Amino acid sequence: MPTSQNAEARRAELSGLLARVAAGDRRALKTVYARTSAKLYGVCLRIARDRDAAEDILQDVYLKVWKRAGGFDPGHASPITWLCAIARNAAIDWVRKHGRPAIPAIEQPPDAGDSEWDAALEALSQDEERAHIFDCLEALAPSQSRAIRLAFFDGLSHPELASALGAPLGTTKSWIRRGLLQLRGCLEGD
Repeated sequence: MPTSQNAEARRAELSGLLARVAAGDRRALKTVYARTSAKLYGVCLRIARDRDAAEDILQDVYLKVWKRAGGFDPGHASPITWLCAIARNAAIDWVRKHGRPAIPAIEQPPDAGDSEWDAALEALSQDEERAHIFDCLEALAPSQSRAIRLAFFDGLSHPELASALGAPLGTTKSWIRRGLLQLRGCLEGD
């Protein structure tokens, strides 16, 4: 089980690697790729829903990292958060340009007793940095939590959310806006 010292050491090491990438160190980029590509590929795949597309998007992500590493500020975000944001945005841009398979309507969230769902949640919450976020997400109203998860983890646009959740567009926007305000308060410890 990761400790906060291990997580902090990994965070500091990745920040140092990004500083070296900013200075033009190709070996540092290779190391960043080796340590983060699986996670970033997962982000791309989840949004694009196409393996070949996710691979292409991932290549674009690391080109962006190479060009933008100088803009990374460890005081503003953790390195993995910064990298995931680049991957998420690149994947969303790809989807907007090329489209993706239709999204089936979501009838109900998974049952709390579903062992696969429970195992997936357990695996996600093992990452210390995400555990607090998931706790805060669980504290939201179910409609807000589902809307935020679909928007930020699956990359759905507001119209796609409205369709998938079977709710009016304005309602889904409100769920996200209010949910994000509550999330911010929770994450800041208010």
